[in-house]
Amino acid sequence: MFRVLLFSICLPFLSISQQSSGKSWTSIGVKGRINKKIDWAGSFTGRIGGFNDQIYFPQVSIKYKVTKWFRPSADYRAIFALNKYGNYSFTNRLNFNAEFKHTLSRFSLSARIRYQYSFDRLISSSNYDSEYDQAIRWKPEISYDINNSFISPVINIEFFYNPTFGPLGQRFTKYRTFVGVDFEFDSPHEISVGYMFDQQINQPDPSRKHILSINYAYNLGFKKKKKKN
Repeated sequence: MFRVLLFSICLPFLSISQQSSGKSWTSIGVKGRINKKIDWAGSFTGRIGGFNDQIYFPQVSIKYKVTKWFRPSADYRAIFALNKYGNYSFTNRLNFNAEFKHTLSRFSLSARIRYQYSFDRLISSSNYDSEYDQAIRWKPEISYDINNSFISPVINIEFFYNPTFGPLGQRFTKYRTFVGVDFEFDSPHEISVGYMFDQQINQPDPSRKHILSINYAYNLGFKKKKKKN
């Protein structure tokens, strides 16, 4: 998995010249715990790339702890997207996730498998976009807890697969890499900042996005961590 993550850093520089755009993704949220097994979260996200490139969505999530290393979850997302006519289109999306996690010394290794399904799609089947349609997604990730530091570097790569039987179905459609840091202040405040490279593949006129990602969440169930030696 480490080799895959390392190779993903080089992918942006190996891609051929294509249509590129810059975006900023910001989210603010709150999370908590129902009991020892069940966590919940709510957030509001804005994705902005220009006047006619704006997407906003509130999301609610629930996660269940089966074991220390396996936690399935489900999300509901209401997506509002501004079109070129200045109107907002609306769609609903459900995510079903399976998250696997393992800690090795100060390294944290994880992988998430997601199946997403959208209702009232923003796009037609002939113009598939894995953000707003059916998709199977796989995201391995590695992070490192630096000793005596509130900064933890994170790197991941996510692959998008279209499982439908349409003209562009049954193929990988996109990969997205992320390099950033988590700020751990030993407090309820959770902040992460990073850079994403989003590259479409196996599609007509594929797009490329450079994304600044900033996320904040307030953890109502926060408990101070024990210091590692």
